[in-house]
Amino acid sequence: MPTIAQLRPMNHGSHFRAYSLRGGAAAEPIDPILGVDHAWVSAPTFPPHPHAGFSAVSYLFLDSETGIDNRDSLGNRNLIAPGGLHWTAAGRGLMHEEVPVETGKTVHMLQIFVNLARERQNDAPHALSLAPEDVPLVQLPGAKVRVPLGSFGEARSPLRPPTAITLLDISLDDGAELTVPVAAGQSAFVMPIHGELSVNGQSYELDKFTLPAFPAQAAPQAISLAAVRGSAKAVVFTGAPLRQPVHWQGPMALASPEALAAAIAAYQHGDFGTLDSPIAPANHA
Repeated sequence: MPTIAQLRPMNHGSHFRAYSLRGGAAAEPIDPILGVDHAWVSAPTFPPHPHAGFSAVSYLFLDSETGIDNRDSLGNRNLIAPGGLHWTAAGRGLMHEEVPVETGKTVHMLQIFVNLARERQNDAPHALSLAPEDVPLVQLPGAKVRVPLGSFGEARSPLRPPTAITLLDISLDDGAELTVPVAAGQSAFVMPIHGELSVNGQSYELDKFTLPAFPAQAAPQAISLAAVRGSAKAVVFTGAPLRQPVHWQGPMALASPEALAAAIAAYQHGDFGTLDSPIAPANHA
């Protein structure tokens, strides 16, 4: 039986709304993922901010009306186009900012916070990007599966991030079914995006604020998905749990209070670098 995880609504002003999922004190039941925000963003919302100890991942759905202008204190600046993904492995720390390319147009996205193994939390920060056209696509009767991270069947994402997870963006026609295998030793969870979705025979919808999470098992598992009343869309995450403590303060998450205190001190000392001038996005009339 799955564990039922709770979503909560989150708003920042009039330009950011989200359904927010967070793990517990050791990221349970979604370990190795710390949290996911299923968000709609139409204007700059968060000023330049620090990250340390985990990876901040942005995935844009294909129905986004514009892209994201992404930059960090390593000197990276790039466009995340609809359908693309950007992975910022913060490690020992960096500054980060993302804003919609065109104010007034809506970005439909996932902001995913992925834990780093304790021994990698002090690694040098780095970034990975995947363009929309490079995301593998699996087409099956009544189903389309984009594979921006990990693998599905013979399809495999070209990215090799520091924490191995699978992210499947699944679209189902009315009445279509799909089975997602989960390897032994991996946890999984299913996030409804739109429509009514059956997961192992139980119904879930975005506005019901719940989703099923499947703890890691010694034997492989299978998750059965079906669109039961009209088309449906969902994302499925899988990964091997890290089973380590999570100590949060703001946008930093480390495996011990001492490591968290060291990261905060490094940030205050200026070791994360700087992003002095906020991005000025284009206006859309």
